[in-house]
Amino acid sequence: MTQVYDITIIGGGPVGLFAAFYAHLRQAKVKIIDSLPQLGGQPAILYPEKAILDIPAFPSLTGQELTDNLLAQLAPFDTTICLNETLTAIEPGEVISLTTNKGSHQTKTLIIAMGGGAFKPRPLEIDGADSFDNIHYHVSNIQQYADKDIVVLGGGDSAVDWSLAFEKIAKTTQIVHRRDNFRALEHSVEELKQSSVTIHTPFIPKGLSGENGRASAIDFDKVKSEDKLTLSFDHLFVNYGFKSSVGTLKEWGLELNRHRIVVNSKQETSVPGIYAIGDCCFYEGKIDLIATGLGEAPTAVNNAMNYLNPNEKVQPKHSTSL
Repeated sequence: MTQVYDITIIGGGPVGLFAAFYAHLRQAKVKIIDSLPQLGGQPAILYPEKAILDIPAFPSLTGQELTDNLLAQLAPFDTTICLNETLTAIEPGEVISLTTNKGSHQTKTLIIAMGGGAFKPRPLEIDGADSFDNIHYHVSNIQQYADKDIVVLGGGDSAVDWSLAFEKIAKTTQIVHRRDNFRALEHSVEELKQSSVTIHTPFIPKGLSGENGRASAIDFDKVKSEDKLTLSFDHLFVNYGFKSSVGTLKEWGLELNRHRIVVNSKQETSVPGIYAIGDCCFYEGKIDLIATGLGEAPTAVNNAMNYLNPNEKVQPKHSTSL
């Protein structure tokens, strides 16, 4: 017989993990379902060594450290965890039935914390780019790039932050962006300008050269100019962001706004008993940060518990009084 859980959470990233922990504080029976082979979401898989600066009470911590801390916080509790499992259908009701690629689950309430959905990096669209093993889309074990010549492509937070990280250990670090203005946090951009990182803007990548499976140089055309640029490197890092897919989200019967789940101030969706938190949800003024998603988790959990027990107050006891 299928067990019925109080709260099932779709997504095992930071927001989903914290929601699971908080649900245990409310003594809920909790399950996490995640399509990835490990918990932690994007911070654990895509940027485990990248510094995260906007988590309260932590001046700086890496994606892996954030994941480790959240898992340590969750460890004392009995959480059912289902990995490599993708949600394909939701059947609302007094007991919500979930269908995945592996089977079925039943839950009294559901919290969707799936971020932007399945994700993969936007590729470098140059012929033959995928044939070189020193072109990378994420960083693991940054020390292996010490004393190397590094080129970073991109203009967002990841490109700027990784350039600053490489500057500390690499022989040379250069960053190339297709626009004059960077899209990263202003503080980080100013730090980049004051660093020894060489900045090239605005340039578009056009060709690669190399042999035996390793690229050695990349060619660029300057935007609205006849100027050319060629940079040699040991390793090339492409930070063009990620393409995400929400899969069968449109078929779940939830009100959406541009592929995001519409919620109210209680994190409730259009379907009773189903909540959404983190980057997958939408409300006016929504800001996509790990920090804001972490704040949405207790709101969803406490309202889910009130949905299960209407006579209980939504406002919980403070953890200091438990």
